[in-house]
Formats: sequence, C-alpha cells, structure tokens
Amino acid sequence: MPDHVHLILTPLVNQQRDEIYSLIAIMRTIKSASAHLINRQLRRNGAVWQEESFDHVLRSSDGLDAKVNYVLQNPVRKGLAKDWRECKWAWQRQDQALAERRMEKAGTL
Repeated sequence: MPDHVHLILTPLVNQQRDEIYSLIAIMRTIKSASAHLINRQLRRNGAVWQEESFDHVLRSSDGLDAKVNYVLQNPVRKGLAKDWRECKWAWQRQDQALAERRMEKAGTL
C-alpha cells in the first residue's frame, strides 16, 4: 500500500530479560530502521511514519485467518492489483501454500 503498512507478527522472547518484546519496541525498531532507509533512498530527512499505530491482539486461528485475508486483499480492494499475488510486498511468508489454503477456505482465492 502506498500510504500505510500492515504487519502480522508474533513477538519473540527477549532471552536476556526473559520477557516478550513489547509491540511498542518492535514498532519503534521497524519504523526507525525503515525511515532511515527510505530517507536515504529519497535523499531527504524527516519523519516518514506517524507516531501512533493501530494494533489488534489475535486470540484464535480464525481471527488470524480473517486478518491475513484482510491484509492480502487490501491492495485488491484499493484497486492497486487484480490479485494479491501481483503485489511483491503483499506476502513474505515462506509457506505461501498455507496462505492460499486459508484464502480458499475463506472463499477469497
């Protein structure tokens, strides 16, 4: 998407502190690293991302399936692609077959 990003992730455990990495820390790291790269590529300085982010905790595989479907279909809904597979950034999971089975199950493939 040209104006926002969707992520579905499972936070890892910080082994040194024996706790799960906070979503705030994860997003701060992603935004910082990507903003530096984007600004370098565009030869500019300044903010790239908004401060806030909108998050949802998924508590079931059905919830996960629904969110995966929403994220994958987003560029299609916005008219940027006829099929989510046309978008090179739309999916980076190693097991694409699993994603496609979930999409078939949801009736959107």
